[in-house]
Amino acid sequence: IGIEDASMRNGRTLSDQWADSVVVRPRTTEQHITVNKRLVLGFAISILTLIVVTAIAITLSVSFERCAAESSGGLAANGSSNSKWKKSRDGNISHRDSEDEQQPWRHLRLPATLRPRHYDLPLSVYMENFTFSGEVNIEFECVYSTKLIVMHTDRLEVEKVLVYSDSKKAGAMRIQRRFHYQPKQVYVIALHREMKPLRTYKINITFHALIEHELLGFFRSSYVLNGERRFLAVTQFSPTHARKAFPCFDEPIYKATFRVSLKHESSYQSLSNMPVEASTSDEDGWVTNHFSRTPRMSTYYLAWAVCNFTYREAVADNIRLYARPDAIQSGSGDYALHITKRLLQFYQDYFKVKYYLPKLDLLAVPKHPYAAMENWGLSVFVEQKILLDPDVSSFSYQMELTMVVVHEICHQWFGDLVTPVWWEDFWLKEGFAHYFEYIRAEFLFPKGLVMLLLQVQLISLPILISVSVCLQDYLMTHMYGNAARDDLWNKFSEAMQREGKDINITQVMDRWTLQMGYPVVTISKNDSLDNSVTISQEHFIYDTDAKIQNPELFNKSFKWQIPLTLAVGNSSYISTETIIWVSNKTETHRVGHVDGETWLLGNINQTGYFRVNYDLHNWRLLIQQLMSNPTIISVGNRAGLIDDVFNLARAGYLPQNVPLQMILYLAQETEFLPWHAASRALYQLDKLLDRTEDHSLFSVSLISDQFGVCCILTLTSAIRKTQELQREVMMLACSFGNKHCHRQAVSLISDWISSNKNRIPPNVRDIVYCTGVSLMDEDVWEFIWMKFHSSTAISEKKVLLEALTCSDNIFLLNRLLNLSLTSDLVPDQDVIDVIIHVGRNPLGRHLAWRYFREKWDILNSRHNIMKLLMIILIISVFYLLLLKEFILTSGGESAPAFARAVEIVQANV
Repeated sequence: IGIEDASMRNGRTLSDQWADSVVVRPRTTEQHITVNKRLVLGFAISILTLIVVTAIAITLSVSFERCAAESSGGLAANGSSNSKWKKSRDGNISHRDSEDEQQPWRHLRLPATLRPRHYDLPLSVYMENFTFSGEVNIEFECVYSTKLIVMHTDRLEVEKVLVYSDSKKAGAMRIQRRFHYQPKQVYVIALHREMKPLRTYKINITFHALIEHELLGFFRSSYVLNGERRFLAVTQFSPTHARKAFPCFDEPIYKATFRVSLKHESSYQSLSNMPVEASTSDEDGWVTNHFSRTPRMSTYYLAWAVCNFTYREAVADNIRLYARPDAIQSGSGDYALHITKRLLQFYQDYFKVKYYLPKLDLLAVPKHPYAAMENWGLSVFVEQKILLDPDVSSFSYQMELTMVVVHEICHQWFGDLVTPVWWEDFWLKEGFAHYFEYIRAEFLFPKGLVMLLLQVQLISLPILISVSVCLQDYLMTHMYGNAARDDLWNKFSEAMQREGKDINITQVMDRWTLQMGYPVVTISKNDSLDNSVTISQEHFIYDTDAKIQNPELFNKSFKWQIPLTLAVGNSSYISTETIIWVSNKTETHRVGHVDGETWLLGNINQTGYFRVNYDLHNWRLLIQQLMSNPTIISVGNRAGLIDDVFNLARAGYLPQNVPLQMILYLAQETEFLPWHAASRALYQLDKLLDRTEDHSLFSVSLISDQFGVCCILTLTSAIRKTQELQREVMMLACSFGNKHCHRQAVSLISDWISSNKNRIPPNVRDIVYCTGVSLMDEDVWEFIWMKFHSSTAISEKKVLLEALTCSDNIFLLNRLLNLSLTSDLVPDQDVIDVIIHVGRNPLGRHLAWRYFREKWDILNSRHNIMKLLMIILIISVFYLLLLKEFILTSGGESAPAFARAVEIVQANV
């Protein structure tokens, strides 16, 4: 989030990264497609149209994000943060021209003249017509002399403005003029006389606004209970939407305290970050809740909600989970409440910093722009990410929910208590929260699986130091304030200096946080020196052609300081690991005894954020080891080898036959993680070969007895020992057309229909539902649609809805798309997911794209624009793959030119 600005502290902004999410469709029969040049030309025209529309949408998004980001920056709440603010502001001011000096409301960030201290915010909420009104009283300090007050507002109707000085002079200060400047979403108040430095002032603004349908600012949502539609209203202020709910200094570094009051009909209840300290009732049936004063915090972590939910609570820990009454009654929130209690205790013990608020509420809402939002003391979750019915929820659903809760609770420290100075250091909170998803999920799921899934961990430090002590120091130093990346690295450096190690962690980590991408490390035996290896590093890029055609994407000067762990082994032995710090492009190091039968293994258990390549002879030795005795190599290393070898081949570093030779050993594999790594890679390969002549050969090889999938699918004792492995292999087999898997899915669906008793194990229901809908007739689709209507379990409804997109019937896919916008049965929250899943279906790509274009106005008015862009990108990629397939199968003189055009577009997308 944010834009690149010369004034930003600590360098460049971070780019968003898109995660691959590929859903493979069960395939009934091989499809033979013949095309002619006219069809190819038609697809070329379609793709050009696609590019134009995508460019327009991205331009809209950039404008949208600029509008949001331009108004960021700000002041600190404590002395240590003031230096951060001054560095940033001084650099920004020095480059402005004289005209802009007189018009600070045109700047990207608020002027450096004022610092808010406290907000009093009484609001009246009118749920009958979805409006609200209020007044905000802001106490602020003048830092530099100025006549101007520039603050954020967006979509607010300002009625009255008064400014008061802290001097003994009675009455309001004279206002010369005031106006709203929409391009920067700011409200400007020009005073008749200057405000003086180090003096305190107050501003009172009366305003009103709509409770929006768009899921930003203060927005409304609804649900159906016992046939009656009920409404609620809740806030979403991150990253720059507090300004939609009240006038404020809406930037992370402008921390202040808040006191919120909410007045509403007594049939509703209200929540905010802090507990209710007093409540008053009016004769007209309205109630006003006065909430306690918050700690110092950023505007985007302020939150409130007005709803008629009920709750479950852990009384001793002051934790409550609020949700729809029927969800609370069924116990759907019990699991999340239970793990939240354990997580709060864990984080307090680990960070050695207590949770400072008097309570923590979790709020499950029917729709939300994100999976969750970590508002301090009032974390908001979309229902699908916090409500769980254990009788119908799969292990994967439970794991996903667990990780979301772990992530958000971690933010109560990294984010809420200590907030990044600016969006370029967004990873300071998101990185830790993501890391602890795996650490704490392992604690909650003591099966050894979750830690294995953590293939990307924090970069190892040169010596063992207590990370938790460093984090405690970091949190305690910057609590209630802001921090940048150097503040974190300095704490690690200080810890090392206390242990007599003069190592500058900032220099090490800047290579990882400021350079684009990550490296590939190549290890090869050095034939000229005994027991030595040559280690080289370079910037890892998937598209090898891009290295030549777009050299700016492939920076040969990039170097990282890499903690490479290395072991040597043979058919019966593997050495203990050693660590080698690689700092140069090429280095030579002496290792243990190495001969012609000794293999090398780097990045032990995937603890480093890089890929590892070897010479072909070493790859052959590793493959031989896996085929003869795979357990010599640990589970984590086996998974890492599979992940690396496929991605290296995809990027052109290795021949394609090397990964295919490696996965032959999977017939002996009984652990989940290597299968998981293989299935991810095979799905990617399946997409590239889909509908080509080579695809049938590819599928046959995967489901043959030689490969081992068929025999494993008999669900032997090896499979039964973990539900996760059973699910992974079943998904792989059904996706690649295994007849046994197809027959089993059809049988389970048929039994459900005939008996009206669902005996399908929850852990594989999504696979069985999708396979059944794809293979069976329209009656099965109608049956699944009916069950979607009648189900009350959030997790089950999600699986059923996604299964409906698996159909091979164009009419049914089109019907589902239309129902997603016109039927109350499909929640608004799920409309985007329906379009995305239909777009992932090879038969639904054209339908999803056409529907998206035709319904753009409706979708754009209801949903977050970034989600719409996600649809564009996902469908774009599918279109490009489909176009490439048509070109390659049609041949002709135009094929090379079209193929080159597709590659260029793919690189840009």
